[in-house]
Amino acid sequence: MGMGVGGGGEAAAMAAVEEEGKEEGEGGKGWRAKSKLSAAVAMVGVALALSGVLVLHRSLRHNALVKAEEGIVCMCEERARMLQDQFAVSVNHVHALAILVATFHYEKQPPALDQDTFADYTARTSFERPLLSGVAYAQRVMHADRETFERQQGWIIKTMKHEPSPAQDEYAPVIYSQETVSYIEGLDMMSGEEDRENILRSRATGKAVLTRPFRLMSNHLGVVLTFPVYLVDLPPDAKVEDRVAATAGYLGGAFDVESLVENLLRQLAGNQELVVNVYDVTNRSNPLVMYGSEVPLGAPSPSHTCTLDFGDPFRNHHMICRYRSKPHVPWSAITTPSGVFVILMLVGYIIYAAWTRYDSVKEDCRKMEALKKRAEAADVAKSQFLATVSHEIRTPMNGVLGMLDMLLDTELKSTQRDYAQTAQICGKALISLINEVLDRAKIEAGKLELESVPFDLRSILDDVISLFSSKSREKGIELAVYVSERVPEILLGDPGRFRQIITNLVGNSIKFTERGHIFVQVHLADHSNLATEPKVESVANGINGHIDETSVVSTSVSHNTLSGFEAADSRNSWENFKALLSYDTNNMAYGSDSENVTLVVSVEDTGIGIPIHAQGRVFMPFMQADSSTSRNYGGTGIGLSISKCLVELMSGQINFVSRPNVGSTFTFTAVLQRCERNAINVSKSALLHPLPSSFQGLSTLLVDKRPVRATVTEYHLQRLGIASKSVRTIEQALSVLLGRNGTSLTSMPRKQLSMLLVESDSWDLKRDIPLRTRFSEMKQNGCESVFPQVILLALADSDKMKAEYAIDSVITKPLKASTLAACLFQSLGISITQANNEKKHHGPDSLYALLLGKNILVVDDNKVNLRVAAGTLKKYGAKVECVESGKDALELLQAPHKFDLCLMDIQMPEMDGFEATRQIRAIEAKAHNGDNSEPGSTAKKTGWHLPVLAMTADVIQATHEECTKNGMDGYVSKPFEEKQLFKAVQKFLGPSASS
Repeated sequence: MGMGVGGGGEAAAMAAVEEEGKEEGEGGKGWRAKSKLSAAVAMVGVALALSGVLVLHRSLRHNALVKAEEGIVCMCEERARMLQDQFAVSVNHVHALAILVATFHYEKQPPALDQDTFADYTARTSFERPLLSGVAYAQRVMHADRETFERQQGWIIKTMKHEPSPAQDEYAPVIYSQETVSYIEGLDMMSGEEDRENILRSRATGKAVLTRPFRLMSNHLGVVLTFPVYLVDLPPDAKVEDRVAATAGYLGGAFDVESLVENLLRQLAGNQELVVNVYDVTNRSNPLVMYGSEVPLGAPSPSHTCTLDFGDPFRNHHMICRYRSKPHVPWSAITTPSGVFVILMLVGYIIYAAWTRYDSVKEDCRKMEALKKRAEAADVAKSQFLATVSHEIRTPMNGVLGMLDMLLDTELKSTQRDYAQTAQICGKALISLINEVLDRAKIEAGKLELESVPFDLRSILDDVISLFSSKSREKGIELAVYVSERVPEILLGDPGRFRQIITNLVGNSIKFTERGHIFVQVHLADHSNLATEPKVESVANGINGHIDETSVVSTSVSHNTLSGFEAADSRNSWENFKALLSYDTNNMAYGSDSENVTLVVSVEDTGIGIPIHAQGRVFMPFMQADSSTSRNYGGTGIGLSISKCLVELMSGQINFVSRPNVGSTFTFTAVLQRCERNAINVSKSALLHPLPSSFQGLSTLLVDKRPVRATVTEYHLQRLGIASKSVRTIEQALSVLLGRNGTSLTSMPRKQLSMLLVESDSWDLKRDIPLRTRFSEMKQNGCESVFPQVILLALADSDKMKAEYAIDSVITKPLKASTLAACLFQSLGISITQANNEKKHHGPDSLYALLLGKNILVVDDNKVNLRVAAGTLKKYGAKVECVESGKDALELLQAPHKFDLCLMDIQMPEMDGFEATRQIRAIEAKAHNGDNSEPGSTAKKTGWHLPVLAMTADVIQATHEECTKNGMDGYVSKPFEEKQLFKAVQKFLGPSASS
């Protein structure tokens, strides 16, 4: 079988290698083609990137030019607006002077204004007119009034050339002038042709009128502003005739245009960038420069022209602005395209690298797929190997456990029964050890699932105690278990996995403990806050950093623990234990109404502890403290790893506190479900193991100097229905028995006081001789029936101990309810086998009721397995027929046949179980078509379908799936137990199957 498995795996691996080589050849050709394609794509990408960069550069240059044009428009408009505003302010000042002249020269009699006053006023207010080089007033004089006027003034009217003015209709001689232009006093402003036209336009419109640009005395270009002065106020819509008639004179001012523009540009930032020109364009064919150099109107772009409004409707003025030099190409038009090109190259490189990486990853995936196929082939071979090994180991174990089970059904003494049960439990533990490696494989594959069935937690803990009882007695250490009364009697969960966790933890404690005790406690999470709250000292990840590994703990000091030795976790002290007991005695309700029950389980030992440097890797698989651990204590280092995974599957957590040379305390939580006994299916009630009720109403007195150990003993007595009271010394026990000092068992009548239980280390023979003497005196007086039987609780049993202590019996520890029950049964003379048989045959839906009278065919090539299976089935009333091959089974199952059930082994020579089942189904199909059944036969009733259950020692999921695939109805793992067998056959042989 092993060679077949190896050959199949090797063939699959070779096929995978050949396929991988072919794929690598095809992949190499494709790789070269992809490389050429990648180079071509890269070149096209670079060309497209360059084209895009050039387009971007031109776009940026165009945008920069547009922005420059927008900037020059904005700046030119701003300068034109400010120039117009400042010119308007100056015009307003001239207008104010005109009003001043009209008011003080014409409306006052005699006039309040003369040349000196005018000159002084204009000089003192010249700061208000910084753009005017001077102002003067010319009076309107008619020709008829010329002589009178000249006589009054004392000078004659002269022309602009300083010659006597010729005769004309009217004159406009300057009578008042600012000191800066005093040279024009007496000159006729109407002697010049252009001045005359300006004066006539001014008085006809009532607005300021400008002259053409000319050179002022400062050699700056300027214009003359002329404003009419009326004798009376005129409405805005006055006629020309009325304006001419009301005209009294003309006020004029010389404007320095160059100074005006320069002051304006000086106030504004950025004037160095612009060249500004102001033109008089009244004659568009011959524009006159008012400011700036002689630049033609068609200046090179970019430039902007603004229209200036100086208030003279007869003259037009323009401002032309342009940059001093041609705008430079902005750096952004160079750097941005360059940066974009670099980015495009980087992006292209990234895409190319990603593409290349994708191809590489794709190629790696192809190789990994090939490796995966090889690994799967190896996994199949491994699974077949594990199935074979599992079958080969479980097959002899099936015989061992089956024979032990048959042995337990015979008449045995209590000690013999205990030995046989212990051997049976050890065999089951061996099976569990075999399963650990398989469990680890299931955990790693994520295929481990928990079942949910009702179970008795206390019975499971008793089984664990039985498993390690001999080892604990051999080492002389106390092994005890205590379950809080508040923990429900029946729980829903996975009992096998819960037992596995406890077994691993207690097994480790037994292995590493040479003195002291191992104490297992189970409480409800809501009631164990005192035991689980953090310590004052920081303990992280189970490491107590304050403990020196080399320290040696003195054992001369007795501690209030189970054995008197110090425990690692001080939180599990007697004080906290008493607080937890108070929850039980006060009948305090569970703190949660949910169906879930959270248990806190602690396993405390006083062993060697875990070295500090190794505490961080305790839960790592196949890891131990050091190499000497495996050499001195054995083990694989996988148990705690599996326990941690199982605890997490139960929605719990596991942690520990360990102190070198003191001990370790492992604590874990598990979330289970409540299950009331009356809610359990009748078919499942057979799976529970209730304790006998024969001891109800009995009472006992316990002598134990250690309160923790006394509480544990009372817990086991209470489970049997025995009332108990504990005292610490023999003297106190005598006082209670004899009623001294008013002390008596008022709650326990003397006639019902059945036993006096005494712990061996609480009975000092030297000090407690009076007890033996008193008992002897009472026996001589014939009063021994009044006193209870004296039973010693000790770690070892011997006849010498009975004689030495003068006692009736010895109960060897560790204690469990079944041990106490067996001892009492023997003392009372009750047959245990009879009680077991009565319990075994209870109820119509028990395994006995299911199998009674049923014809069952067992097919197995192993004679021991046949003997075990036949013995087990006959025990429950079945009619069993055995054959050793699949061919023999086919001969017996030719229709019609008498069998109700067939148990078929899978691995058999000549014809295995799968092939035999397929042929059975073919026979049934043929018989069904021919309908050759006999009246009342089972085949007819079941539609020619015989239930076939595989008897397999394999625990691999693939084996279970193969059973269903080949027509089997289920399977029973070897070695099978009553619980498993009942569950498997119930749906085929139960009442529901018959209906």
